[in-house]
Amino acid sequence: MASDRPNDRFHGRVRGSRRHCAHPGCTETGEFRAPDPDGEAASPNGPGDYRYLCLDHVREFNAGYNWFEGMTVEEILDAQSPLNIWPSETRAFRASGGVDLPPKWADFKDPLDAISTRFKSRMPKERADGQFLSPQDRSALKTLGLGEDADRRALRSAYSAKVRKYHPDKNGGNRSYEKALQDVIAAYTHLKTAPAFA
Repeated sequence: MASDRPNDRFHGRVRGSRRHCAHPGCTETGEFRAPDPDGEAASPNGPGDYRYLCLDHVREFNAGYNWFEGMTVEEILDAQSPLNIWPSETRAFRASGGVDLPPKWADFKDPLDAISTRFKSRMPKERADGQFLSPQDRSALKTLGLGEDADRRALRSAYSAKVRKYHPDKNGGNRSYEKALQDVIAAYTHLKTAPAFA
């Protein structure tokens, strides 16, 4: 696909400019920007003011421009330092800081072990049916008193048994098991929509 803008050997040309060159007495079109020595200087708040010059006068300006003008020796050395390109500190990359953690295995399959090989030691264990269990899945299974390889039928059966055990109607109105009942309901609600039980 062709570009809408034709190739231009002059970098920075502002095409279609109707400004006149800012150099005194020049009648050419000002198509190139240069810092305006009489305008506002560049600062953290913005790039500063520009003036527009024709090709010949911007070349003249560039030939005489000294970026280090007005700087002390220390400021010049600091500006020339290779470390000056990234003056702020970066955060250390380490596993404890949330970087390089294994992905959430319940979210996708990794049939070629392209990713899981790297995180084998930290990876959740696989069930007999090949499904992965997240830490939340394992906690919910423990709440229901089930092992890692439980299926949907075992899930429903354990849920029904626990509800009968903890429900106040089955305990003569005793509400002391209410927290346990809430935990069982939350565990079953989580597991019935978990990828390992879909």
